[in-house]
Amino acid sequence: LGQEKFRIYFQMNEEEKAEGLAQQKAENGDAQEKTSKDYYFDSYSHHSIHEEMIKDKVRTESYLQAISHNRGLFREKVVLDVGCGTGILSLFAARAGASRVYAVECSSIADLASQVISLNGFKEVITLVRGKVEEVSLPEEKVDVIISEWMGYFLLYESMLNTVIAARDRWLKPNGKLFPNQASMHCALIEDAEYKAQKLGYWENVYGFDFSPMKALILLEPIVDTVDASQICSTTSQFFHIDLKTVRVEDLSFSRPWSVTATYNSWCHALVVWFDYGFTSCFKKVHVSTGPAAEYTHWKQTVFYLQEPLKLVVGDKVHGTISCKPNARNPRDLDIVLVTNFTNSQGQSWNFTQDFRMR
Repeated sequence: LGQEKFRIYFQMNEEEKAEGLAQQKAENGDAQEKTSKDYYFDSYSHHSIHEEMIKDKVRTESYLQAISHNRGLFREKVVLDVGCGTGILSLFAARAGASRVYAVECSSIADLASQVISLNGFKEVITLVRGKVEEVSLPEEKVDVIISEWMGYFLLYESMLNTVIAARDRWLKPNGKLFPNQASMHCALIEDAEYKAQKLGYWENVYGFDFSPMKALILLEPIVDTVDASQICSTTSQFFHIDLKTVRVEDLSFSRPWSVTATYNSWCHALVVWFDYGFTSCFKKVHVSTGPAAEYTHWKQTVFYLQEPLKLVVGDKVHGTISCKPNARNPRDLDIVLVTNFTNSQGQSWNFTQDFRMR
């Protein structure tokens, strides 16, 4: 194919060559612009990410239960689905009796959503709106309910909550409902010697070579994975909470204290973070935890390895702060700073400040 293009190119006259080069340059420019501006939306165009989310039983059924068990809040109401994806939440709302559902989606998965909506007989109820929430217009001045599955890893990764806040401020009635309406973040210390050794120890001997500088790079990024509840060696600490009715975009850049107590004698290697979310501004409440002791979700947990392990005995106190803000170059990424302070019974102190990048 490459040789064929080469032959065709040299059969062109000089004017055609110039036109071809100009067109190629324009196309390359468009591709680069699209890569920097719309990568996030392009990533949600692929079916696999939606397959993972829909098949996450805990995630999907929490919305199903919250909507179907509170039909009175949806019957004959106008609903806005922010980032509708394949349209599953819009379908739940329509089936619950909504008079109109506006399903807003920017990625090309909207084409599939349109087919699914028509196939299931809800074309007259669900209106698909293609575009960014911040830029589209709705026929309705205000809506009664906003539904959205905006949560990411570490709750805030990908910063879709900003979009929900924008939709709330533009369209939600003063007494309107948000589903879900609250979320919180929690942390605990874990023993994780075996996995840490596998993850980091590998680089000490790579086919006979020392690649240990890789360790520092790996430790810059938190690990998203499942943590067994048996690994937790401390109490838990809630360090962040949001009410979606009142939260502001600036509240999503924060620094919060955390404090835990060792629950058994153990080496501690990392801090694990997870989040809970809830549908509580309704009659039948639904609460979901993504923590190690809860049923598996695709969000898993987020693990931050400490600068060095801490040897704890029952009753030891470990505290610090967690700071989080959107990355300056790509606001959908997160810059996280973890401060850890510990003084043992012998008076020895450990004080770490670690910078992490969630990409």
